[in-house]
Amino acid sequence: MPAPLNVLFITADQWRGDCLSALGHPVVKTPNLDRLAGRGVLFSRHYANAAPCGPSRASLHTGLYLHNHRSGTNGTPLDARHANWALAAGELGYDPVLFGYTDTSRDPRGEPDDSPWLRTYEGPLPGIRPIVHLDGNPTPWTGWLRAKGYATPADARDAYGWRTDGPDWEEGAPAPRPLAFPAEVDDVAFLTGALIDYLSGVGDRPFVAHLSLLRPHPPFVAPEPYNALYDPAAVPGFRRAASADDEARQHPWLAWRLTQRQHRATDNEPRLRRLKAVYFGLMSRVDAEIGRLMAFLDASGLAERTLVIFTSDHGEELGDHWLIGKGGYFDGSYRIPLIVRDPRPGAARGARVDRFTENVDIMPTLLEAIGAPVPRQCDGRSLAPFLAGAPPADWREAAHWEFDFRDPGAEAALGLSADECVLNVVRGARYKYVHFAALAPLLFDLECDPGETTNLADDPAFAPMALAGAQRLLSWRQRHADRTLTHITLTDAGPVSR
Repeated sequence: MPAPLNVLFITADQWRGDCLSALGHPVVKTPNLDRLAGRGVLFSRHYANAAPCGPSRASLHTGLYLHNHRSGTNGTPLDARHANWALAAGELGYDPVLFGYTDTSRDPRGEPDDSPWLRTYEGPLPGIRPIVHLDGNPTPWTGWLRAKGYATPADARDAYGWRTDGPDWEEGAPAPRPLAFPAEVDDVAFLTGALIDYLSGVGDRPFVAHLSLLRPHPPFVAPEPYNALYDPAAVPGFRRAASADDEARQHPWLAWRLTQRQHRATDNEPRLRRLKAVYFGLMSRVDAEIGRLMAFLDASGLAERTLVIFTSDHGEELGDHWLIGKGGYFDGSYRIPLIVRDPRPGAARGARVDRFTENVDIMPTLLEAIGAPVPRQCDGRSLAPFLAGAPPADWREAAHWEFDFRDPGAEAALGLSADECVLNVVRGARYKYVHFAALAPLLFDLECDPGETTNLADDPAFAPMALAGAQRLLSWRQRHADRTLTHITLTDAGPVSR
């Protein structure tokens, strides 16, 4: 009988899906992820189902769309009744472990009043055992740095963006200012090293390990030499209107979003180019540690029995549409990478899948690989057929995501109630339809307008396409309403499955 399969589940935070050299990005180099893709399957049309971090990871870890898990914003509790991959793996005898964070807002009904997880949205996923819990307050890392003799900032939360002194690139320096710590002791190296130490001691025991890296999430500060790896003057430009005011005319929601300082990209283009170059550098920094981790798996023999999944929670606008960060309806915030390497004989090697896949597919894929039953709650489907080189004929023809933008400012500015602050997207191969609960819809022809600059929803010539988009969204919501108990019926013989 074959040994149980191990799982190494890796997430990088805020990684745009086009930023892989394996997908032909004109600047970013990711040789180790390219090598992983060559040993597995690269999913080129993979999408997050929500943003920002908490809602997206709720979908990633439960296999549920936002309208079912309802953890719509950072801090909205995730109902404890929902299964997740860690709990399911634990029921099978695995010990799911965490290196990093899951950004899970815990259900207060099951926590004692003095629980620390009621005072943060950065709690651990139920069922997972944090070996190194590294979140927005990275004291495990800064304590490790001090033990090695490095000075750290008084507030550990500042360590992610603690830079050397001096001018920045847009002020005349030859390169962006680097992180104050060398690459070999940055947060990426710290977490990867801790995982390698753990894996070195597992022996023959099967494992399920989740490595959740912050980078390339802001602050956009990279250690040497990654701070200077890409020339800010040479990075690709920005997909946006001539001005933010022109951009805002696309839709009332976008006009409001562009008034929010935390979401509005700077008008200083040299600074924005520096941020983009460092963002790319952080990707290459993560790629280097992925290479170290994969080399360890090969040398230890673990690669032969370890399923590897690499993805992200969401993307990054990075100046497109005059936006920074994530959220809304543009592809930049939701298209993300996915690479899966199945070590078993007969699994696909070097394959590329162009069908639409989503983060809700990760939990079913992981559980099926280790032989655990997939809970009926899951809205996604296992990617196993693609890993075996036999894509199913009835796969989805579009990607779907939702964004809950409830905020007192949005409610006041747009004249909405809190429950009306939501949008749904169906993104097909050609058309993208965006539906708001109480605002006008949008329609984009992505074949003619890949930059999503022209809203066609009010064009009579495109009325049939807008109607088709609305119908597809309605059908999608109907198919994916909560069905946890819908297969059970009570009879005089007791509950039976139908």
